[in-house]
Amino acid sequence: MAKILISGLVNTETTVKIKEFPIAYFPIDYPFFGVNTGVAGVAYNLSKALKSLGDQVRLISMTGNDFGGEYVRKEVEAIGISTKDMIKDLRQTPNSVILYDGEGKRQIYCDLKDIQEMNFDFHKEMYQDCDVIIACNINFNRNLLKKAKADGKLIATDVHVLSDVEDAYNMDFMKYADILFLSDEGIRRDEKEFLMEIEKRYENDIIVLGQGSKGALMYVKKEERFYDFPAVTTGRVVNTVGAGDALFSGFIHYYVKGAGAKEALKKAEIFASWKIGFDGAAGGFADEQKIEELAAEIAF
Repeated sequence: MAKILISGLVNTETTVKIKEFPIAYFPIDYPFFGVNTGVAGVAYNLSKALKSLGDQVRLISMTGNDFGGEYVRKEVEAIGISTKDMIKDLRQTPNSVILYDGEGKRQIYCDLKDIQEMNFDFHKEMYQDCDVIIACNINFNRNLLKKAKADGKLIATDVHVLSDVEDAYNMDFMKYADILFLSDEGIRRDEKEFLMEIEKRYENDIIVLGQGSKGALMYVKKEERFYDFPAVTTGRVVNTVGAGDALFSGFIHYYVKGAGAKEALKKAEIFASWKIGFDGAAGGFADEQKIEELAAEIAF
């Protein structure tokens, strides 16, 4: 069982199933059981995913001292994770709304409130016994990156949509990450060349590009080699929201456990494929036994 510190955004989230994109104007609709509210945010999604895989998770985040914050804390505690490192200094708890259709397309509205203006006082005792630190790309983690790197800790991060290797906001996260994940959604040129530019600039050990329905592309520095992974299918697709978080968390779990990068990404793809058969960014996480059962049925 790995010890993993996860620091980042936790928020309330409402998902709304729509008929199609673009949305034609109408004053009211009645999508019975198509509007659902829960807890999400990258840090929560990763925490819940890794907890379901059997890891020990320490979660650091921020909320408001409001109804949303209390709701978040109850849900975090319900999955067996302590809320002692979730401070209540925000004016309001962040909230998001996600519109999605039956084809997997989605549109996300994320209200971060004042979290990007906040700082967090990280202490070495918070992470010194952790096997890996997952630092989500939120402003208050910049201090954590520097301290953890100086202490020689393994750092993983996901910068999500990226179109520029010199992206000013994400530069710190790419610079300090040993394991770097990103999505192909913002790349408008050859993807392998783009990843090589990232590696040359930031010298990450492993870079993984999530490609949605096409699968994933990985570069391993010590092997100086790319690996292409086609997408796997474990069932129906209900909602692709959170697929990237599932891929990231699945990889971290198996890699820290001792699997090679190739095996870790194969298992992560299965984990993500199973997850998108369920609604909501923080639902549908399988346990390790289920992943092993599915892996035995899939030929890569």
